[in-house]
Amino acid sequence: MNRNLIHIYTGSGSKKTNAAVGLTIRALSHGLKVGFVYFNKDLNERGYEEFELMKSMGVEVKGFAEKHQDFQKEVDRDKIRREFTEGLNFVKDMFNQSFDLIVLDEIIIAVQDGFLKGEEILELLDNKPPETELILTGLEATDALIDRADLVSRVEKVK
Repeated sequence: MNRNLIHIYTGSGSKKTNAAVGLTIRALSHGLKVGFVYFNKDLNERGYEEFELMKSMGVEVKGFAEKHQDFQKEVDRDKIRREFTEGLNFVKDMFNQSFDLIVLDEIIIAVQDGFLKGEEILELLDNKPPETELILTGLEATDALIDRADLVSRVEKVK
């Protein structure tokens, strides 16, 4: 049985999402079914036109907890927590839909900011279908996440 990998793109450098988008496009070019779930990205404020492009190419793109405490003055932390939980449940539903690749963009920050517990992410990874590859992105993955992943890339700003 083929066991697909769990990838993590983490670190203080930028372009972790770009790496995930690139892998999404590459998977599409091989005829794979891809889902891209993003967190803490307000498309109305920053654009992220690549998400619309991916949708037009057949990727299921869905966002949760689009507001973030570092970028908006009035943020209801309980609401954000509920939205992260909705996102996790959405991904669990995706596990039943034969996706070859699912990206969880900026999911790692949910643990760092206290919106999700590390155990919730680890449980999600434990329940991943063997035929589904997962990519997680975000600042500073925990040691437990790094230990669970098959491939970890640390993105650091050099210059």
